[in-house]
Amino acid sequence: MSVIQDPVKVGGYGGQQEPGGTNYINHSKGIMSWLLTLDHKRIGLMYMIAVLGAFLLGGSLAVVLRTMLFMRAAPDVAPMTPAAQDLYNQVFTLHGAVLVFMFIIPAVPAILGNIVLPLMLGAKDVAFPRLNLLSWYCYMVGGAFFLFVLLNGRLDTGWTFYTPYSTSSTTSVTAATLGAFVLGFSSILTGLNFIATIHMLRPAGMGWFRMPLFLWALYATSIIQVLATPVLAITLLLLAAERVLGVGIFDPAMGGDPVLFQHFFWFYSHPAVYIMILPAMGIISELMATFCRRQIFGYSFIAFSSIAIALLGFLVWGHHMFTSGQSAMTNAVFSLITFSVAIPSAIKVFNWLATMYKGSISLATPMLYALAFIWLFTIGGLTGVFLGALSLDIMAHDTYFVVAHFHYVMVGSMLTAFIGGMYYWWPKMFGKMYSEPVAKVAWFLIFVGFNLTFFIQFIAGSQGMPRRYADFLPEFAWYHQFSTVGSYVLAIGLFLVLYNWVHSLFAGRKAPQNPWGGNTLEWHTSSPPPHENFTEDPHVTDPYQMHAWDYDESIDGYVYDKAKAIELDQQSHH
Repeated sequence: MSVIQDPVKVGGYGGQQEPGGTNYINHSKGIMSWLLTLDHKRIGLMYMIAVLGAFLLGGSLAVVLRTMLFMRAAPDVAPMTPAAQDLYNQVFTLHGAVLVFMFIIPAVPAILGNIVLPLMLGAKDVAFPRLNLLSWYCYMVGGAFFLFVLLNGRLDTGWTFYTPYSTSSTTSVTAATLGAFVLGFSSILTGLNFIATIHMLRPAGMGWFRMPLFLWALYATSIIQVLATPVLAITLLLLAAERVLGVGIFDPAMGGDPVLFQHFFWFYSHPAVYIMILPAMGIISELMATFCRRQIFGYSFIAFSSIAIALLGFLVWGHHMFTSGQSAMTNAVFSLITFSVAIPSAIKVFNWLATMYKGSISLATPMLYALAFIWLFTIGGLTGVFLGALSLDIMAHDTYFVVAHFHYVMVGSMLTAFIGGMYYWWPKMFGKMYSEPVAKVAWFLIFVGFNLTFFIQFIAGSQGMPRRYADFLPEFAWYHQFSTVGSYVLAIGLFLVLYNWVHSLFAGRKAPQNPWGGNTLEWHTSSPPPHENFTEDPHVTDPYQMHAWDYDESIDGYVYDKAKAIELDQQSHH
């Protein structure tokens, strides 16, 4: 006997599960059904396993690195042997390369973008499902190169592969550069897919200015991925060709120019910073609207600021090279443009704070991560403005001040937004709720541990502690000891997050269709979604008009009143 639900007020319009309670996870069985899947949600989960595995590897190397520096800080320690210095360089290089190329850049687009983007559009899948699967295989092949370097080779150039050392090093530079080259294809294919999907598959009623801001952020990110990544790919191929064929491109001993490598590398790598941070900003916009229970303040300003950041990001690479011998005029121009990037970033922060003003704020776990993001990103962004000033940058160049700055932006900001987004969409992805008390304890440890680890490095850098050094003067010892203790606190918090997620899969209570009351279209389908995403076309309204969702204590979630939604939508048009 079937029960027909009221089409006007249900637990999520268009959200009934497939017959028999199947969903995208159990729709088909067998390992090959996953390895050959074209379902964007399954591909997102496969990315999640691989990317989090890379994060575990890179993060473990970070703790090893901090432990080595902690041991160097002990009083009366013996001078560092050449073998120990070589080991430090290898750990340092793999830590940076794995985290940058295999976690920070792909994490949000590959995992949350893949899973959420079609759902937010009310679509069945991305525009090119086979291309999407190919991007995952490219990621896995690129990761295999780095695994080879870790297990059977060595790499000691630093994650930037700076020439001329990378052209003369006897370590596995060629294998690592080929790995990064293949990973770049994964990034490009994902970007092309997202651009096409947003252009081609938006439903009727969803114009550009009715798109969720997370989609605006992914769109801007995809532009950078498609335009900037080929530059890195060509640069890495030239580096590999120089090593294998002996062609003089970057090595001055063969008539090359090492500064040319820096120009090529940073022309990609500074926009890559925004590949890391723009999707994170998109997550924060979603969290702010949902957990403040109000319209996002300055929607169009936040949307256009994402595009502005993407475009300005291509014009500021030279601020990494203030000490490379550029002309004074070139330095001044790059300094000025660097300051201009702060404007669209500041617009976002201001609008998020304005969204909170007089909002009905819920301090659920995702919102705590959103607040942490604003704190960490503000510190990272402001210190970036400091480094854009020529006089300060020349003093702070290649010191721990720079290390602290980019960790606040690339790791602290991106990581907190990523974890907040994972908590936010976790019930939708798996249909299970996690433990809120455990999640909040983990948030506290991560926030405190991160600041203990890296804030002290601003002070160490301002006192002259150089980056990349395995050894240091005694006056810097306590800075490293303090920072290392913070890294242990941070690691405990991250492992607690992992425990909470895994535990929820086995023992978490069943998630309601919409536990948060958000109105973007992914909340208009069941948790977890069916194989086809929606059993009927969802009702498209303003993504941040959440007043048609009413809280129901019996399910500890929200139910949707379609008639109310239509009335509110008509009122907003008038």
